[in-house]
Amino acid sequence: MSLPDWIVLGVTLLAIVIYGIWKSGKSQNIDQFLMGGRSMPWYTVGLSVMATQASAITFLSAPGQAYSDGMRFVQFYFGLPLAMIVLCITFVPIFSRLKVYTAYEFLEQRFDLKTRALTSFLFLVQRGLSTGITIYAPSIILSTILNIDTVYTTLFIGGLVIFYTVYGGTKAVSYTQLLQMSIIFLGMFLAGLVVVSLLPSGIGFTKALHLAGKLGRMNVIDWKFDINNRYTVWSGLIGGFFLQLSYFGTDQSQVGRYLTGSSVGQSRLGLIMNGLIKIPMQFMILLIGILVFAFYQFNQPPLFFNRYEVQQVKEGKYATQYNQLEGQYSTAFRQKKIKADELTEALQTKDAAKIKAAGNALKQADAQQSDIRKNAIALMKKTNNRADTDDTNYVFLNFVTHYLPRGLIGLLIAIVFLASMGSTASALNSLASTSVVDIYKRIINPGASDKNYLLASRLATIFWGLVCIAMALYAGKMGNLLEAVNKLGSYIYGTILGVFVVAFYLKKIRGTPVFIAAVLTEIIICIMGYYQVIAYLWLNALGCILLIIIAGIINLLAREEAKS
Repeated sequence: MSLPDWIVLGVTLLAIVIYGIWKSGKSQNIDQFLMGGRSMPWYTVGLSVMATQASAITFLSAPGQAYSDGMRFVQFYFGLPLAMIVLCITFVPIFSRLKVYTAYEFLEQRFDLKTRALTSFLFLVQRGLSTGITIYAPSIILSTILNIDTVYTTLFIGGLVIFYTVYGGTKAVSYTQLLQMSIIFLGMFLAGLVVVSLLPSGIGFTKALHLAGKLGRMNVIDWKFDINNRYTVWSGLIGGFFLQLSYFGTDQSQVGRYLTGSSVGQSRLGLIMNGLIKIPMQFMILLIGILVFAFYQFNQPPLFFNRYEVQQVKEGKYATQYNQLEGQYSTAFRQKKIKADELTEALQTKDAAKIKAAGNALKQADAQQSDIRKNAIALMKKTNNRADTDDTNYVFLNFVTHYLPRGLIGLLIAIVFLASMGSTASALNSLASTSVVDIYKRIINPGASDKNYLLASRLATIFWGLVCIAMALYAGKMGNLLEAVNKLGSYIYGTILGVFVVAFYLKKIRGTPVFIAAVLTEIIICIMGYYQVIAYLWLNALGCILLIIIAGIINLLAREEAKS
């Protein structure tokens, strides 16, 4: 990066930290530290909820996801508005009325301590692992730019977030997220404009989408019901609904955000805002990936986007073969570019026969280029069977660092950092609140002073920050980070949601049957997920339904036994 880019990056990050600390002030008690005094307006709640979900993974991996797999990932969010409605009707008023710090406090009142502890434990495991992935995403950027090991960049990013989260608590998180999301929206809008401006003369926004569509990238809607297909309307509406409902309704990283609202109405408005804006926002981010894909039809992309893995091959015994593949790739690209030009000319004529013929020719050229790329990936695996052969996380980063103007590169890199800082800070705050309120305060040291719990909250934040940093060091082998974090959540969210559904709606089922059902369900879901029995989104619905059925059966058997 150039000096102006470094200045923009440094000033933006520094301003965010200073702003958050200044606005939040020093937390004097546990309520201020964990709940921000429950004083936040609806727009701060809404943006904080969005920023918690929209991590660096969203802005780093989503364009790469669209580049390689098209627009169909947007269907993942189709269940979100429905989930927000259910949350506003059921979850928000109950949590607010009970004045809980965490969602899991309610479970002890409804069931018993062991059910509360188990659910808290499941959350801590899932969120701790997922947060490590969100920290790893921006560390990729710094390590790529500086050409240093991700260990150092991970320590830097994690340490920065731990600092202002420990100091200011949830107010620092919410206020920084408000500014972060504003900068993020601006930066992504500018990135989209720049991509379009860099397209060849005569290739505007519309033609770029037509071109991408001919190569199967504009696959926004898929109505076919297929339980093994990850992204369809049905997996999004059903599986996505259960995932989003569990995430926003039972994951403390999100519950803690809207419990900071100054009233039930403010919390509801914040969630409705998230439900209305999230799908268009995700659509636009994916669309940037499609525009980058169109750009690379006329400008040669690298054979493989992860420069580290390329370097490993070129330093090994397969260097000659890889260099030959790069030459073949360049030749294939020149042929494909000719076909892409022919398609754009055919689009101008609006002749359906010419467009179809040109589109088929472009597909064939693209397939040839893909075959060469597969051969290159095979060489990487021969060089190192543990090589990271999914480079979708590097697609947008490569474009940003090579083609955006000076200054804007620094802003886009800052956006990824801001998103990581926002989601990581929320996660650390939620991990600390769950550890202190549900474990330390309830089981280990009940009846201590408020000052003691405040100190414990700060120490818990530091502890979980270190745990997440450690996890981040092992996140590089998980493929596309956006999918990885959602897969990980799908292993646990259905079970947790099932516990809350029983708690809210099935009043006759008691704690012990729910506890046993949760353990059995989690074992079943993990086995199914490991062996990929069904697409991961469906695990959320299946986990919830399984828990309800198993808990109902056990509860019924227990009642029958009690009668006899």
